[in-house]
Order: sequence, then structure tokens, then C-alpha cells
Amino acid sequence: MENQENKNKAILLEVKDLEVSFFGDLGEVRAVKNAGFTIGKGEFFGIVGESGSGKSVATKSFLRLGPGNCRIKGGSIRFEGRDILGLSSEELRSVRGKDISIIFQDSLSALNPVYTVGSKMAEVILRHNSMTKQEAYKRAVSLLGAVGITEPEKCMKSYPHELSGGMRQRVMIAMAMSSNPKLIIADEPTTALDVTIQAQILRLLKKLQRDSGMSVVLITHDLGVVAQTCSRVSVMCGGYVVEEGSAEDIFYRPGHPYTQALIASMPKVGGGKFEQFLERDVSDDSGRLCPFLSRCRYADKTCESRLPEFIKTGKGHTVRCHRGGEISWETD
Repeated sequence: MENQENKNKAILLEVKDLEVSFFGDLGEVRAVKNAGFTIGKGEFFGIVGESGSGKSVATKSFLRLGPGNCRIKGGSIRFEGRDILGLSSEELRSVRGKDISIIFQDSLSALNPVYTVGSKMAEVILRHNSMTKQEAYKRAVSLLGAVGITEPEKCMKSYPHELSGGMRQRVMIAMAMSSNPKLIIADEPTTALDVTIQAQILRLLKKLQRDSGMSVVLITHDLGVVAQTCSRVSVMCGGYVVEEGSAEDIFYRPGHPYTQALIASMPKVGGGKFEQFLERDVSDDSGRLCPFLSRCRYADKTCESRLPEFIKTGKGHTVRCHRGGEISWETD
């Protein structure tokens, strides 16, 4: 995919033709296929798709994170012009956590249950900053206060299980911010939280992004979350990026049938029509054709013959569909 260049911002991260596979007893499973992203400096960028679409695998590949049976088979990942795939393990450690941080989905699993919040915070701060333990402690208290924890010193002495889900997620955000990163990857950061706490965490991330000028990549299956935060969005399906554009394009002018199905499947206040395209089986996806083929109500013989290329349907708006730009969308 030829990614949209954000002309108003310098490029921070550029990913082209990314291919990621898992290998096991049943052979190779292609999780990410020919995917590309361009993230601008100071941008809040969303990657959306249903579970299993490849969004988390793709973004963890930005830092070459993954289990032992995961392999990046092709493509390029450049951060501030540096080739991430060409870095040594030592060079990569200097990027992880310092220049690029990750906020994981499950804060209880991400935080070590046998260590207090303060000890883990100090450990992370000392790893990437030259300061004394006393200075690291003060920095940790300051960060916890900055993310809205009202009694930061008490929180420092607490174990993860003693904190609520919202507080643990704030701790994770504080840890991610501890080295003043240039990019934060937020992997489903509000999934396990109730709606009120979700809104608080999203507002916090947006505020921190504005105040610090860092970039944020938000990974989610929740389109409502995307609408509240992101300026640009990539939509993933079956390992492919199938559509990319501004948040306004994605919500009001979606060009790919998969994006349209995602939006139509959102529950609506007051009821109304609830589309169910996303429930059909996708086990026949060969990896050589459109990943939405078996569920698409617009599919024709062309769709059954070859994988579509990207079609530009507007300024910065691209759709990977043979009928891109032809399919009308009703917002009602």
C-alpha cells in the first residue's frame, strides 16, 4: 500500500509491505499480509478491526515483539529513518521503552503481582534515565499524579491487585510516559474497563498526547473509541489493511464493505436496523483474495479471481476493493 503522507507533520514511523507469520504443528499461518502504515509526529492514529484481524500482531512487530513461533517475513519498518528490522538486540533495547512505549490491554497481567507499583515504576525509570533512586522515586510520584492518581505516594506502596482496573491502567500509562517517548502504542487500553472509566482513560491519553507532542497508535475493535480520539484510521481485516483515511472519511464515507459492516454492526441508540454481515464464516480465506470475500454481499467474479489493489477515493482516503468508490453508504 502507498500510505498517505501527512503533509502537515513529519513522518515518525513508516511501515511498508509488512508480512508476519506464525509457525506451528499445522504449518504457517499468515497473520499480517502486505500491511503498511505511516504515522506522523504528534499524531493520534487508530488501527481498527475485529478480533483476529492482525492489528496487535502488526503493531507489536514495530518493536519486533512476539512469541518464539512468530516471524517477520518481509517488509520494512523505519522509525525516524532508522531501520528497525536491521537493529541489533542491544540497539533495539535502546528504542523499546525509551523512544517507543507500549500500554498493554491487561494491566493486571502486565504488572508483576509480587512487586509494588513504586518498585516497578522506579525500575522502568532507572532503566532509561540517568538518575539516583531518590530522583527516580520523585519522578514516579510526579508521573502518577500527572495521570490523575489522587494519592500517588500511597499508590507507590500498593500491589497491583490492591488497585482498581482504572488505577492500574493509569499506572501503565505513567510507566509508558516515564522516558518521554516519541511514540506510544496503546493496545486495547480500555477493553477491561467500564464505560465511565474508559472515557476518563481516553481523555487522559488525548491530553498527554497534546501536551507532550508525542504520537499515539491506538489499537481497538471499538469504533466509538476511534471516533473520540483519532485523526486518521487504518482498518484491518484478515491481516490486510483494507481502508485508510481520516476519521471523518471512515465514519461518514466508508468505501470498503468490511468498514461499512463494522459501522452497521454498532448498536444504535433507540434500536433500528442492526446488520449482521460479520457473523458469516471466513474459513475459506486463502490469503490470495480479499479477506472479506466470503462475507461480502457485493462480491462478484472479479473478487473471486484476484486480490484487489488500493483505489484512491478521496484526499488521503484509500480503499482496497475492486469496487472502491462505487458502493454507496447510508448513514441513517
